[in-house]
Amino acid sequence: MRCVPLQCRTNLRPVNRYAAIDVGTNSVLLLVAERQPDGRFTAVEERSEITRLGKGVDQTKTLSPDALETTLKVLERFAQEARELGAQGIVASATSAARDASNGKVFLDGAKTRAGLDVEIISGDEEARLSFASAFSDFGGKTPLVVLDIGGGSTEFIYGSPQGEVTFRHSFDVGSVRLTERHVKTDPPSQPELDAIDAMLNKTFADLPQPPAGFKMVGVAGTVTTLCAVARRVEPYDPTLIHGASLPFDEVNAALGRLASLPTSLRKTVPGLQPKRADVIVAGGLIFRAAMRALGVTEVIVSDRGLRWGLLSDRFGKSK
Repeated sequence: MRCVPLQCRTNLRPVNRYAAIDVGTNSVLLLVAERQPDGRFTAVEERSEITRLGKGVDQTKTLSPDALETTLKVLERFAQEARELGAQGIVASATSAARDASNGKVFLDGAKTRAGLDVEIISGDEEARLSFASAFSDFGGKTPLVVLDIGGGSTEFIYGSPQGEVTFRHSFDVGSVRLTERHVKTDPPSQPELDAIDAMLNKTFADLPQPPAGFKMVGVAGTVTTLCAVARRVEPYDPTLIHGASLPFDEVNAALGRLASLPTSLRKTVPGLQPKRADVIVAGGLIFRAAMRALGVTEVIVSDRGLRWGLLSDRFGKSK
């Protein structure tokens, strides 16, 4: 993530500055950006922290006290930092874990009390729309796009025209955390476990409609950027080497095979991989590979941006 050195922040003038916080099943992401005269945004600060809000939600349908506390602490810190950087408005959203949990209101109340944030729990369709808007702003306008957004609890496919019109979108209840908790019982995963996940994903994605002719696929979110960083050995993480990169199927397959062969303790040492993502990256990679296979894609454009960018533009993009 791009960071502004602390010593430079006091010299930043908060003109048309806004923030978006994306609370996912696996991680919380902060974006503070300045709106330009054309309505586009330039990042001032970006941060990401893995809090695993969705831990155990697939089975229990509740947010655990530990996951709630960890996530709320990060929300407090991110909201304070956004305000210190001069954000005139902050929008915060929560996705799959908060949608599925019976005690989601506890999280919303905690976010309001402790961070001063009114968090919006958005639907899978809305998540898909915002992710597509983000990808289109960077890569759209010439060919149809298919956007793949792999999260911790769900995965979205969005098809759109060169003009930015969404023609198909669907959110599947498969994500890196959810599939790990359901299927992975050994470390490293056994071949039968990997095969079971593959078979389930092939069945899940079998009925996807044919994408428009000449389309390009854009992959967003942590699984995709992580596999790109691992494949290219980008350490420490550098968004300028990831955003816009073209990632071939063979590189995805090779990186996934390497990660799947290692126990979590060794996986944590792989260059390009955040240690806190080590236990769920194999399931996320299987989703990525299955999605490419389902649509016959040989390469994916990697986006270091995602829902938070679409959310920021949607809420604050129009000049007043």
